[in-house]
Amino acid sequence: MNRRRWLRLAAAALPALARASQTVAEKPLTFPGKRPLLVHNDFPEDLETPVEYFDTWITPNDAFFVRHHFPRPRPAADAFRLRLDGMVAQPVTLTLEELKALPRYTVPATLECAGNGRGNFRPRMPGLQWTKGAIGNAQWTGVRLKDLLHRVQPAAAARYVTCDGADTGVGKTPDFIRSIPLGKAMHDATLVALEMNGEPLPALHGFPARLIVPGWDGASWVKWLTRLSVAEQPDGGFYMNPAYRYPRRAVAPGTAARPEDMEVIEGMTVKSFFVRPADGAKLPTAPVTLAGVAWAGEERITRVEVSIDGGSRWRDAELGAQDFPFCWRLWRFTWKPAAAGYYSLLCRATDSAGRTQPIHAAWNPSGYLWNAIERIGVLVEG
Repeated sequence: MNRRRWLRLAAAALPALARASQTVAEKPLTFPGKRPLLVHNDFPEDLETPVEYFDTWITPNDAFFVRHHFPRPRPAADAFRLRLDGMVAQPVTLTLEELKALPRYTVPATLECAGNGRGNFRPRMPGLQWTKGAIGNAQWTGVRLKDLLHRVQPAAAARYVTCDGADTGVGKTPDFIRSIPLGKAMHDATLVALEMNGEPLPALHGFPARLIVPGWDGASWVKWLTRLSVAEQPDGGFYMNPAYRYPRRAVAPGTAARPEDMEVIEGMTVKSFFVRPADGAKLPTAPVTLAGVAWAGEERITRVEVSIDGGSRWRDAELGAQDFPFCWRLWRFTWKPAAAGYYSLLCRATDSAGRTQPIHAAWNPSGYLWNAIERIGVLVEG
């Protein structure tokens, strides 16, 4: 992509970026089918889950965060069609009933927006100022994408599957189209989902069908799916390049990265955070349970550690029994404060690849992949 085209596309997206940089509503607000959520935008809906809802391994549908780039479409079930074409031997178009008739599988997986935590970066950058809550864990049920691809028979030279949904850009804003490598598309856990937590996909989450790409950033999980096109190269549109890319080498805070040094975001980073107590909480000197969640994209969480003295010493937390690929793990730590006073509490996670959360998240111009060790402060009252 040459510089002139990059600037033209970036300018077309500025209205959306301006809306996306709004400050989150101070109090949760209610939307149809949802508990009160923190509102970054009300149209299109960009809704963050308050941390206190993360007290269960499965995030209920009515508490799950929402990320929309454009005003959401409202497709009718009887009019739904999913087209599979491109470099294939047998293109096919499927109705919703035809998809429902195929063998179905259930995959638990954590979905996180790549920009979750953007509000913590300094200096700030444009975009939704998510804090912790652009994440959730659900059970997704649908058809394996590899079964659909076997049906249409990709060509030997095929390397990618390009995914499009019914949502469209406003004015000159580019269409939201994403590509995933064929290898990831053929993974057993990659689904065309029809259900979320045992219910038909809610309208806010992509009804009637959405892509599930476990372990990868939320931008890959295309909603309101209408077309899957097999190709030799990834899509060249705005939402593959320059959007949703991350510098392969670190840049100084507040500086730009060279376009040629940017790579498409795929697997997510290792991270953890506190669900309780809240930052600034007042606690008794009696034993208290510290609790939170941890996850690591395509890896498993193997360890969570907690410090109650600002990071001088670390102790292992107890991990929840649910230990599945692509899913977060709950953790807890029982703490008996030795005395009254102010305490700085930290948590950090380690995954099956040996990655551990850093003290500082790597700054990047888009505010993606925040995963710094979390620090909260509590006051123990005697």
